[in-house]
Amino acid sequence: MTLLAGVKILDMTNVLAGPFCTELLALCGAEVIKLERPRAGDLARKLGCLPELNKKLMGTSFIAQNSNKKSLTLNLKDETAREIFKKLVAKTDVLVENYRPGVMKRLGFSYEELTRINSKLIYCAISGFGQTGPEALRPAYDQIIQGLSGVMSINGDERLNPLRAGFPVCDTVGGLNAAFAIVCALYHRERTGEAQMIDIAMLDSIMPLMGWVAANLLIGGKKPVPMGNDNFTAAPSGTFKTKDGYINIAANEQKQWENLADILGLPQLKTDPRFQERDTRKKNRKELTPLLEEKLKTEPTAHWVKVLNDKGIPSGEILDLESALRAPQVQHRQTISETYISELDKKVPVFSLAAKFSKTPGAVKSSPPKLSEHTKEILLSLGYTESELQQFKAKEII
Repeated sequence: MTLLAGVKILDMTNVLAGPFCTELLALCGAEVIKLERPRAGDLARKLGCLPELNKKLMGTSFIAQNSNKKSLTLNLKDETAREIFKKLVAKTDVLVENYRPGVMKRLGFSYEELTRINSKLIYCAISGFGQTGPEALRPAYDQIIQGLSGVMSINGDERLNPLRAGFPVCDTVGGLNAAFAIVCALYHRERTGEAQMIDIAMLDSIMPLMGWVAANLLIGGKKPVPMGNDNFTAAPSGTFKTKDGYINIAANEQKQWENLADILGLPQLKTDPRFQERDTRKKNRKELTPLLEEKLKTEPTAHWVKVLNDKGIPSGEILDLESALRAPQVQHRQTISETYISELDKKVPVFSLAAKFSKTPGAVKSSPPKLSEHTKEILLSLGYTESELQQFKAKEII
């Protein structure tokens, strides 16, 4: 038994935020039908670093977050396809879309219209700015939201600012927020029988992640200062040079700071008025860091990681992505699974469900679907005949 067994999701999303949301639900056992445009499909099918896969509509970007889904193609501009769509909606628990606000209404499939077909339907709309407000109709991509949310303004340092995050964090967090909201809505419906619409904005989703930084401004009146790899909450806490590279050290507690000073052979710093107390250390971090690095540069990173962690001072190497993905802890946690891609004739790594459930674990059970791979299966289950399917294909309805 899987966590969301029996839950049917109609996935009308494209590229990243929506597909990430529905993949999380699919990994938890929901049946996710990905509704795509005939011929083209999800744009992510053409995105990735391997041109040969992009041409086959199975780009690495698509592979990354479409496991466990089924693909159905429908041309919703055709009346027959619209009737098929209505039959799907009637049997669906959750519909997820990430069109611009108003698109579904123009298609004749607003939330109000769809609830007339299925009063138990949970409808989740994901967009850059939400369904309402003065910016609602603006186009939105991840970097646009990073800029408008304030995220780029707090990244980097005095030399490089503003600075975007190195991956599409707003898209991803928007999808994560949507999946959380959908599960909450399913739970509410289970208890009360009441379905509802969910309005997810990428802008709304990313801003609470800056809670501590925002609280300093909203409550304390202190504007954030880009600090690069330093931690604004404590010192010494950040990235430091070693003999062969860099190390992250988080001596956030007073005892950790005192132990660090002793280990580095700098006990006098514990009573130095510039560094004795937490808040004064933060103010004087530019004076403190060179003193610490002078000692840290006498030994390689691996040495300090062991010595400091053994003394209860959190520290760690700074790995490149390849090393991080292959790290023993990541392998032990089975963070990465495998799925077979016929276009490559081999299994490739994909992320598995990050949450570890003791009774209902999630798993990658099927490969990301080829475009329209399950159209026949799904339409036959709705009562259409083989002959009708051939007619639909000839008319480019599917």
